[in-house]
Amino acid sequence: MLSAPVAVPTLRRRCARTAKSGKYTGRPVETTARQVTSSGVVGPTLGDPLAEALRLVALANDRGLQVRLMGGLAFHARVPDWTATVDRKRRDIDLATRSKDRKALSDLMVAEGYTADRQYNALYGHKQLYFVDEARQRPVDVLVDRLEMAHRFGFADRLTVAAVTLPPAELLLSKLQVVKINRKDVLDALALLADYPLADGDEAGDAISLRRITGLTSNDWGWWRTITNNLDNLQTIADADLQPGELEFGRPPRFRPSAQIAALREAVDSAPKSTKWKLRARVGDRMVWYEEPEEVEHGRG
Repeated sequence: MLSAPVAVPTLRRRCARTAKSGKYTGRPVETTARQVTSSGVVGPTLGDPLAEALRLVALANDRGLQVRLMGGLAFHARVPDWTATVDRKRRDIDLATRSKDRKALSDLMVAEGYTADRQYNALYGHKQLYFVDEARQRPVDVLVDRLEMAHRFGFADRLTVAAVTLPPAELLLSKLQVVKINRKDVLDALALLADYPLADGDEAGDAISLRRITGLTSNDWGWWRTITNNLDNLQTIADADLQPGELEFGRPPRFRPSAQIAALREAVDSAPKSTKWKLRARVGDRMVWYEEPEEVEHGRG
């Protein structure tokens, strides 16, 4: 059952951080400029990808659409005090929505000056949409109902748990499902773990739900295998390999990442496992336990 919708800040002319908290107030960072794309569609865009992503989420919310931010920018929206240098002007925007709102969101994106990749969206639009802000050469990926990469999880019934972004558990899962995890993914995960508590549930949208994570790792050995391996990677970097400035918040972290990782690992390992999990565990690494994400070219035509 869906939680009651959470209000998303309406973004209009400027977006600023409050001097006291550093958090986004819901006002875009720069004056909106009207851009004309090659398709002749006129619409406003913002130079800062995070502010632009928040603007799109707010516009969708105003229309009653369930749209949330995901991907790397979502971690900076969730942890606004994180002072790690972010080359935002080169960041893509990743959004999540449900199939019910796919058509209306597509119409909104075009109205706001984005060019749809018609061929891609016709072929894959049931699970993913692709748009480009041609004036800024900035892509926008929209996942529909679920994430499907090395592993998969659904989020259609989780879009109203938290405001603005997918819930913290889903954001963490989106990083921990990467089999060949890179340092940026590790740092995103560590920043989230440093700022949000682990809890059984996340009804208020302000905690990392252990129930959500162990629900996957207790029924799918492949999920367990990848997540536990990545938790080991996170622990190694958190304990001995953090570089200056990588995990700074201008204040002490709310939680010690190493302790959070250990607690999450304990929860994942101790949760009762299904028969399916136990049967797959017998095979172990002798059989590949993850999918290779498919690379698809974008034509934009």
